[in-house]
Amino acid sequence: MTRRVVVTGTGIISPVGNDVKTYWKNIVEGVCGIELITSFPTDDLPAKVAGEVKDFNPADYEIEPGFARKQDMFTIYAVAAAWQAVKESGLVSAEDGNIAPERFGVYVGSGIGGFKTIEKETLKMANEGPRWVSPLFIPTIISNIAAGNIAIRNNACGPCMPVVTACATSTHAIGEAFRAIKHGYADAIIAGGSEAPLIPLAVAGFANAKALSRSENPKYSSLPFNKNRGGFVMGEGAAMLVLEEYEHAVARGAEIIAEVCGYGNTCDAYHVTAPRPDGKTQAAAIRQALDEAGYTSDDVLYINAHGTGTALNDVCETMAFKLALGEDAYKAHISSTKGTTGHMLGAAGGVEAIAAVLALKNGIVPPTANLDEIDPECDLNYTPNVAVKADLTMAISDSLGFGGHNGCIAFRKYIN
Repeated sequence: MTRRVVVTGTGIISPVGNDVKTYWKNIVEGVCGIELITSFPTDDLPAKVAGEVKDFNPADYEIEPGFARKQDMFTIYAVAAAWQAVKESGLVSAEDGNIAPERFGVYVGSGIGGFKTIEKETLKMANEGPRWVSPLFIPTIISNIAAGNIAIRNNACGPCMPVVTACATSTHAIGEAFRAIKHGYADAIIAGGSEAPLIPLAVAGFANAKALSRSENPKYSSLPFNKNRGGFVMGEGAAMLVLEEYEHAVARGAEIIAEVCGYGNTCDAYHVTAPRPDGKTQAAAIRQALDEAGYTSDDVLYINAHGTGTALNDVCETMAFKLALGEDAYKAHISSTKGTTGHMLGAAGGVEAIAAVLALKNGIVPPTANLDEIDPECDLNYTPNVAVKADLTMAISDSLGFGGHNGCIAFRKYIN
């Protein structure tokens, strides 16, 4: 027997807002959160812009100063986003709560983990010697530690499985959480991803791999599906969704935001960084999610595209949509919200899943910002610059990660 799965909570820390209401308003209005990097000097770096989190105060999310001092920012962002999502869901894991602790799980990953802490402690080792390396170094940097801390803070004693698939991380985390609930292994799971990669080493590494935009104009640097695109722009933050078994949510009177109804997971098996150029394996993940969700040509579909603004990604992804949907690809509403947030790496899929469920709930397709010159090879409806109202019935969000990891999750509009 399989069970229905719904979304009952969302939380976000992002370059365009540190709560879901602000984030949604800004992506719908096409507000760009990308700026010149302020957290470190960029004089010698080839890339100088990023989507930095702004005005973030851990105390706003009941994060104690002592905890914040000891943790890498990827964990702090993750805990803050999870706090929002659980609060919105109304779940309480306790003896007298509304969910049994052993039925409450956490599927939260990070593409890189504690990158800032790695840099800081490596410099200590090089400059001051091994005795000055923090005893908390290892349990601060490991990619699973955000999930561990979220589980501790929420008394979630059920399945806890962090995912690490680069930029597909949180899409896979949400998809695997969906499967775990659907097949009876949990009643609710906090799912998503977090990333805090903005350090000079990361900028140098991605830039030297020819992946980053070198634009010095922050408001025209992240250019998904644009003929003028020159690479992605790094972003940071976290996004979490609370997924819950439908009957469990209804029994406790939870507000249901959307229904999770499909998931696809494939690998290009082609190259460590470049996407498979024919789009076949990417299309297979999309098709898996669509088929499980029961998609038909009668659906009014929104696609939140991976849309990084790199030369290869945007063309390959366009091909994948055409392979997966056939002629229906031309009538789908599609956009990439990375024009406003930049590419949040392991957190991107979670951020974009929230965009997808809110598009369904509100009947609004957020735009692809900065899409002033459409690449002729990207000839689908990528919703340039201005949001569009649409009576959406279904939404998908796809992610493509280094290593060839492809993920896609599907949602349906919930009608009570």
